[in-house]
Amino acid sequence: MTDPRVRTWAPACAAIAKLLAPHAEVVLHDPATDRVLAVWNPLTRRGAGDPSMLGELDRLDPADDDVYGPYEKTLPDGRRLSSVSAVLRDDGGEPAAVLCVNLDRTPLEQAAALLAAFAAPAAPRPEAMFEQDWTERVHQIVGGYVREHGRAVERLTRDDRLAVLAELDAAGVFAVRRAVPFVAGALRTSRSTLYALLADLRRSRP
Repeated sequence: MTDPRVRTWAPACAAIAKLLAPHAEVVLHDPATDRVLAVWNPLTRRGAGDPSMLGELDRLDPADDDVYGPYEKTLPDGRRLSSVSAVLRDDGGEPAAVLCVNLDRTPLEQAAALLAAFAAPAAPRPEAMFEQDWTERVHQIVGGYVREHGRAVERLTRDDRLAVLAELDAAGVFAVRRAVPFVAGALRTSRSTLYALLADLRRSRP
């Protein structure tokens, strides 16, 4: 006969397992007997009746009321897990079951490594190929300012745009024909506004 605790918590356990499948297992433990009550999407051969070995929870600080983790565990094949455990109490406040979710971190670590490899330049940039590419310089200056100040281009203030234009002017960008419409597009502003800002910038110089 199915344990009443399994009947009570099975829908929640199954829902978590389906959401994270196939990368996570959900285990319901009996804290009184230190035995597994049920497993959804098992990552090992554990099953109902096997030892739980919940003693490890005694050494963890609760992240919240009756919630432990996330903490790290390792499978026999070397895979690392991020695990979280929750103590489920009965109406009298006594621990009735412990719900554990074990997430296999392998796919996440592989994806992170792949993205990092694509994001990082494989070799130093050959500057000789870019020294004449003034559009690249515009992107560098505008993008660098946006990243440094944490504001989107559309949210740049008048003073922000003047600061960017000063950098672009010092880099010789405006000596290039057709630079103004390109810079206006990069700064999400009109050509007339850009001309006015440039005039103000140059008037303010000694």
